[in-house]
Amino acid sequence: MILKDILYKVAIEAVKGSTDIEVNKIEFDSRKIVSDDVFVAIKGTVSDGHDFIEKAINLGATVIICETLPNLIVEGITYVQVKDTSAAMAFMAANFYGNPSANLKLVGVTGTNGKTTIASLLYQLFKNAGFKVGLLSTVKILVDDKEYKATHTTPDSLTINHFLNEMAEEGCEYCFMEVSSHGIHQKRTEGLHFVGGIFTNLSHDHLDYHETFAEYRDVKKSFFDNLPKTAFALSNIDDKNGAVMLQNTKAKKLTYALKSYADYRAQILENQLSGLLLKINDQEVWVRLIGSFNAYNLLAIYGTAIQLGLENLEVLRLLSQLESVSGRFQFIVSESNITAIVDYAHTPDALENVLKTIEDIRTKNEQLITVVGCGGDRDTTKRPIMAGIASELSDKAIFTSDNPRSEDPEAIISEMEKGVEPQNYKKTISIVDRKQAIKTACQLAQSGDIILIAGKGHETYQEIQGVRHDFDDMKIVKELLDQLNK
Repeated sequence: MILKDILYKVAIEAVKGSTDIEVNKIEFDSRKIVSDDVFVAIKGTVSDGHDFIEKAINLGATVIICETLPNLIVEGITYVQVKDTSAAMAFMAANFYGNPSANLKLVGVTGTNGKTTIASLLYQLFKNAGFKVGLLSTVKILVDDKEYKATHTTPDSLTINHFLNEMAEEGCEYCFMEVSSHGIHQKRTEGLHFVGGIFTNLSHDHLDYHETFAEYRDVKKSFFDNLPKTAFALSNIDDKNGAVMLQNTKAKKLTYALKSYADYRAQILENQLSGLLLKINDQEVWVRLIGSFNAYNLLAIYGTAIQLGLENLEVLRLLSQLESVSGRFQFIVSESNITAIVDYAHTPDALENVLKTIEDIRTKNEQLITVVGCGGDRDTTKRPIMAGIASELSDKAIFTSDNPRSEDPEAIISEMEKGVEPQNYKKTISIVDRKQAIKTACQLAQSGDIILIAGKGHETYQEIQGVRHDFDDMKIVKELLDQLNK
């Protein structure tokens, strides 16, 4: 492909060399460079791509995209200076793959909690409706029926456009995509054509990356600010930031709620372990998902499906067929009648939602035992808050490791313990080894009791000191409960 065609819409500050040259592909990882590649020097949180320009040229790069021109200008190399290499790469990636998002109906889902559930269930609903569909989520990437492993909530812009292109070539009509605050801030979604955006909610998260809550909120808001007027913006108006997201958008403004007046409104008529009976815009529907947080998710899905042209009664029928997403309020009931629930809840708000959902459906004659940890190398301020919530809303709370990463797991647990109120001390146990913590919960549980294992959900690994070990909460709790039944 010709370089000047790839540079369409890129904000260029200076060019040294020719843009009328054929290039092979675009890379931002210097280790992957081969002959005639374009190297984009991205300033990351850990390293700066500008430090690897010389290495990229030695490996065969003929074009360098940078924010600062290097001191040494090599003869025969084209240098393109831009204001923001992340934004430039997003536009270049879209151009390189022929702007595939324009050939799909792409809907972005953003917010603290619910992104994976909404995107995954929209994929499921539209598949069940007979369409070819794509999914870009934390759990996995799907190109209709083909599955690929996901590594980030929002992949880099090259990966996004690569998969969108594959979706378009496979004949997919729709794509549902999780849009994280990191992805927005790092310009990974620049140059994409969205037909709609969904806002779920905003609560305490990612303050290790965003310095303040206001910055976190404003980054989310910028996604809606940039939607075109041909798109729709669907916001949870029960969340205090729901109206903020719609303030400056040019898109069609729509709302959903359980408590407020909204375009799409629901009432919970029944809430059981077997599902929810909802009244959505005056029509009743039974769904297999559980809890008020899922009522919000289902409303967002309902509103989106209507906006994308599906008929009202057909959407209600399809909602009733939806099955829960891996690691999102997944549960099993053992032979001895112990219910084990695995949920991804890794923020204070999500943990509280799950515990309150269990509170709504339990009889109060049973114990609720919660196993919870907090991730290492992430926002430390939420650790005591989560421990406080777990100990307050459970009969027994077991603090353990999540993904300690490079941190000392005992130090993480010590920070969690600081959030426990004195009256709840006797309800808590700290066990560093996560498997041992789950085993203890199983041993403490009696017939009728409920065990919640929070924090990791769909993840099938535990990261300790840079090494990923096989670890699947659902698989482990099932094995342990089966052993106790023997």
